[in-house]
Amino acid sequence: MIEEIRLFFGKAHVFPNYLVVYMNEGITVKPEYNTHLINIAQKYFKDKPFGYITNRINSYAVNPLVYLQTSKIENLVAFAIVSNPDIKKSNVELEKIFMKIPFEHFSELELAKKWVESIITKHSSN
Repeated sequence: MIEEIRLFFGKAHVFPNYLVVYMNEGITVKPEYNTHLINIAQKYFKDKPFGYITNRINSYAVNPLVYLQTSKIENLVAFAIVSNPDIKKSNVELEKIFMKIPFEHFSELELAKKWVESIITKHSSN
């Protein structure tokens, strides 16, 4: 890990090719929170592809419009959700509709990291 960034709505762990984000319990993720993601992307991933992993260890809500804004980050090439395997598959499928980049659900963080790295590798070799 390169750095841990504390945000008012959670924290982000920055790695060389991706972020792992942990949202606070009970919040609603709003589109305006993307400003923080954009700033992190510009600081740590300028001009290089990166991935975003949300590790849903806490319960929180997401305004799906967040994904429309997130999809506009040019160098974001992969988005992964890590959560309990019992999460309603329909929630993930709904969220997927709003994303315009590769988007997958995982029950283990390490699997999500490997998947994100594989997408970045494919993207970098094009």
